[in-house]
Amino acid sequence: MSAELLSVDPVTAAKSLLGARLIGRGVVATVLEVEAYGGPPDGPWPDPAAHSFRGPRPRNGVMFGPPGRLYAYRSHGIHVCANVSCASDGVAAAVLLRAAVVEEGHRVATERRGAVPPVALARGPGNLCAALGILMADNGVDLFDAGSPVRLELGDPVASVEGPRVGVSTAADRPWRFWVGGRPEVSAYRRSPRAPTPGASD
Repeated sequence: MSAELLSVDPVTAAKSLLGARLIGRGVVATVLEVEAYGGPPDGPWPDPAAHSFRGPRPRNGVMFGPPGRLYAYRSHGIHVCANVSCASDGVAAAVLLRAAVVEEGHRVATERRGAVPPVALARGPGNLCAALGILMADNGVDLFDAGSPVRLELGDPVASVEGPRVGVSTAADRPWRFWVGGRPEVSAYRRSPRAPTPGASD
Protein backbone atom coordinates (compact mmCIF):
# COMPACT_ATOMS: atom_id res chain seq x y z
CA MET A 1 0.00 0.00 0.00
CA SER A 2 1.28 3.42 -0.97
CA ALA A 3 1.06 6.84 0.63
CA GLU A 4 -0.57 7.98 -2.60
CA LEU A 5 -3.79 6.41 -1.31
CA LEU A 6 -3.84 9.25 1.22
CA SER A 7 -3.64 11.93 -1.49
CA VAL A 8 -7.30 12.72 -0.83
CA ASP A 9 -9.43 14.98 1.33
CA PRO A 10 -9.04 14.53 5.11
CA VAL A 11 -12.42 12.85 5.62
CA THR A 12 -11.73 10.21 2.97
CA ALA A 13 -8.21 9.72 4.36
CA ALA A 14 -9.56 9.35 7.90
CA LYS A 15 -11.98 6.62 6.88
CA SER A 16 -9.26 4.79 4.96
CA LEU A 17 -7.04 4.75 8.07
CA LEU A 18 -9.62 2.84 10.12
CA GLY A 19 -8.51 -0.78 10.27
CA ALA A 20 -4.93 0.08 9.29
CA ARG A 21 -2.05 -1.68 11.02
CA LEU A 22 0.19 0.68 12.98
CA ILE A 23 3.63 -0.70 13.81
CA GLY A 24 5.89 0.99 16.33
CA ARG A 25 8.91 -0.30 18.24
CA GLY A 26 7.81 -3.83 19.02
CA VAL A 27 4.06 -3.24 19.08
CA VAL A 28 1.47 -3.79 16.36
CA ALA A 29 -1.99 -2.24 16.68
CA THR A 30 -5.10 -1.82 14.56
CA VAL A 31 -6.45 1.74 14.26
CA LEU A 32 -10.05 2.02 15.52
CA GLU A 33 -10.64 5.76 15.92
CA VAL A 34 -9.46 8.82 14.01
CA GLU A 35 -10.21 12.53 13.54
CA ALA A 36 -9.87 14.52 10.32
CA TYR A 37 -8.36 18.03 10.24
CA GLY A 38 -8.17 20.49 7.38
CA GLY A 39 -6.09 23.62 6.90
CA PRO A 40 -6.01 27.40 6.50
CA PRO A 41 -8.87 29.63 5.27
CA ASP A 42 -7.50 29.80 1.72
CA GLY A 43 -7.21 26.01 1.42
CA PRO A 44 -9.79 23.51 0.19
CA TRP A 45 -10.86 22.48 3.72
CA PRO A 46 -10.76 25.53 6.04
CA ASP A 47 -10.64 24.27 9.61
CA PRO A 48 -10.19 26.64 12.58
CA ALA A 49 -9.58 23.63 14.84
CA ALA A 50 -6.52 22.53 12.85
CA HIS A 51 -2.95 23.39 13.84
CA SER A 52 -2.44 24.48 10.23
CA PHE A 53 -5.26 27.06 10.21
CA ARG A 54 -2.92 30.03 10.54
CA GLY A 55 -0.58 28.80 7.85
CA PRO A 56 2.70 26.90 7.81
CA ARG A 57 5.01 27.19 10.80
CA PRO A 58 8.07 25.19 11.85
CA ARG A 59 5.90 23.19 14.26
CA ASN A 60 3.11 22.24 11.83
CA GLY A 61 5.04 21.96 8.58
CA VAL A 62 4.43 18.22 8.21
CA MET A 63 0.69 18.90 7.89
CA PHE A 64 1.41 20.60 4.56
CA GLY A 65 2.58 17.37 2.96
CA PRO A 66 3.60 15.18 1.36
CA PRO A 67 0.99 12.58 2.36
CA GLY A 68 1.83 9.61 4.55
CA ARG A 69 4.15 11.41 6.96
CA LEU A 70 3.89 11.37 10.74
CA TYR A 71 3.00 14.71 12.31
CA ALA A 72 3.78 14.49 16.03
CA TYR A 73 2.93 17.16 18.58
CA ARG A 74 2.54 17.45 22.34
CA SER A 75 -0.92 17.86 23.82
CA HIS A 76 -0.91 20.27 26.78
CA GLY A 77 2.88 20.10 26.57
CA ILE A 78 2.88 16.54 27.94
CA HIS A 79 1.44 13.77 25.78
CA VAL A 80 2.77 13.00 22.30
CA CYS A 81 -0.01 12.68 19.71
CA ALA A 82 0.33 11.19 16.22
CA ASN A 83 -1.24 12.41 12.99
CA VAL A 84 -0.93 11.18 9.43
CA SER A 85 -0.56 13.83 6.73
CA CYS A 86 -2.84 13.51 3.72
CA ALA A 87 -3.97 15.51 0.64
CA SER A 88 -1.18 16.68 -1.68
CA ASP A 89 2.22 18.20 -1.08
CA GLY A 90 1.72 21.85 -0.15
CA VAL A 91 -1.92 21.44 0.93
CA ALA A 92 -2.58 21.14 4.66
CA ALA A 93 -4.60 18.23 6.02
CA ALA A 94 -3.98 15.45 8.51
CA VAL A 95 -5.70 12.71 10.47
CA LEU A 96 -5.25 12.30 14.22
CA LEU A 97 -4.90 8.70 15.39
CA ARG A 98 -7.16 8.59 18.44
CA ALA A 99 -7.36 4.94 19.46
CA ALA A 100 -6.20 1.46 18.50
CA VAL A 101 -6.28 -2.10 19.75
CA VAL A 102 -2.92 -3.75 20.44
CA GLU A 103 -2.62 -6.96 18.44
CA GLU A 104 1.02 -7.88 19.06
CA GLY A 105 3.55 -6.81 21.67
CA HIS A 106 1.16 -6.65 24.64
CA ARG A 107 4.00 -7.05 27.12
CA VAL A 108 5.97 -4.18 25.62
CA ALA A 109 2.88 -1.94 25.48
CA THR A 110 2.04 -2.77 29.10
CA GLU A 111 5.56 -1.92 30.23
CA ARG A 112 5.19 1.47 28.58
CA ARG A 113 1.66 2.16 29.80
CA GLY A 114 1.65 0.55 33.24
CA ALA A 115 -1.11 -1.46 34.90
CA VAL A 116 -4.10 -0.61 32.70
CA PRO A 117 -6.73 -2.95 31.20
CA PRO A 118 -5.80 -4.31 27.74
CA VAL A 119 -8.66 -2.34 26.14
CA ALA A 120 -7.13 0.89 27.46
CA LEU A 121 -3.55 0.34 26.28
CA ALA A 122 -3.96 2.54 23.19
CA ARG A 123 -7.28 4.30 23.94
CA GLY A 124 -6.80 8.03 23.50
CA PRO A 125 -4.15 9.72 21.31
CA GLY A 126 -1.55 10.14 24.04
CA ASN A 127 -1.96 6.58 25.25
CA LEU A 128 -1.72 5.28 21.69
CA CYS A 129 1.64 6.96 21.22
CA ALA A 130 2.89 5.79 24.61
CA ALA A 131 1.92 2.17 23.88
CA LEU A 132 3.65 2.16 20.50
CA GLY A 133 6.69 4.11 21.62
CA ILE A 134 6.01 7.03 19.26
CA LEU A 135 8.23 10.01 20.07
CA MET A 136 8.48 13.66 19.10
CA ALA A 137 11.70 12.67 17.34
CA ASP A 138 9.55 10.67 14.90
CA ASN A 139 7.97 13.83 13.53
CA GLY A 140 8.17 13.81 9.75
CA VAL A 141 9.02 10.13 9.22
CA ASP A 142 7.62 8.39 6.16
CA LEU A 143 5.06 5.95 7.53
CA PHE A 144 5.25 3.84 4.36
CA ASP A 145 9.04 3.42 4.41
CA ALA A 146 9.99 -0.08 5.56
CA GLY A 147 12.94 1.38 7.46
CA SER A 148 10.92 3.85 9.55
CA PRO A 149 10.56 3.27 13.30
CA VAL A 150 6.80 3.82 12.94
CA ARG A 151 4.95 2.37 9.96
CA LEU A 152 1.44 2.08 8.55
CA GLU A 153 -0.17 -0.66 6.50
CA LEU A 154 -3.55 0.26 5.05
CA GLY A 155 -6.21 -2.44 4.93
CA ASP A 156 -9.60 -3.02 3.39
CA PRO A 157 -12.37 -0.47 4.09
CA VAL A 158 -14.29 -0.99 7.33
CA ALA A 159 -17.70 0.25 8.45
CA SER A 160 -17.51 3.34 10.63
CA VAL A 161 -19.56 5.61 12.85
CA GLU A 162 -19.14 9.38 12.71
CA GLY A 163 -19.55 12.19 15.20
CA PRO A 164 -18.04 15.49 16.41
CA ARG A 165 -14.37 15.74 17.27
CA VAL A 166 -13.23 15.50 20.87
CA GLY A 167 -12.14 18.51 22.90
CA VAL A 168 -11.98 21.16 20.17
CA SER A 169 -13.38 24.61 20.94
CA THR A 170 -13.93 25.71 17.33
CA ALA A 171 -15.71 23.81 14.54
CA ALA A 172 -16.86 21.65 17.43
CA ASP A 173 -19.93 20.16 15.73
CA ARG A 174 -18.15 19.12 12.55
CA PRO A 175 -18.67 15.32 12.29
CA TRP A 176 -15.05 14.57 11.48
CA ARG A 177 -14.40 11.87 14.07
CA PHE A 178 -14.75 8.31 12.81
CA TRP A 179 -14.58 5.05 14.71
CA VAL A 180 -15.37 1.36 14.51
CA GLY A 181 -18.64 0.82 16.32
CA GLY A 182 -18.99 -1.43 19.34
CA ARG A 183 -15.31 -1.47 20.26
CA PRO A 184 -14.40 -0.78 23.93
CA GLU A 185 -10.99 0.53 22.84
CA VAL A 186 -12.61 3.65 21.34
CA SER A 187 -12.29 6.74 23.53
CA ALA A 188 -15.25 8.50 25.13
CA TYR A 189 -16.60 11.71 23.60
CA ARG A 190 -15.84 14.82 25.62
CA ARG A 191 -16.90 18.24 24.37
CA SER A 192 -14.63 21.15 25.17
CA PRO A 193 -16.11 23.47 27.83
CA ARG A 194 -14.94 26.34 25.60
CA ALA A 195 -16.98 25.14 22.62
CA PRO A 196 -20.22 26.92 21.66
CA THR A 197 -23.57 25.43 22.53
CA PRO A 198 -24.16 22.25 20.44
CA GLY A 199 -25.57 23.27 17.09
CA ALA A 200 -23.91 26.69 17.15
CA SER A 201 -20.64 25.56 15.57
CA ASP A 202 -19.91 24.08 12.13
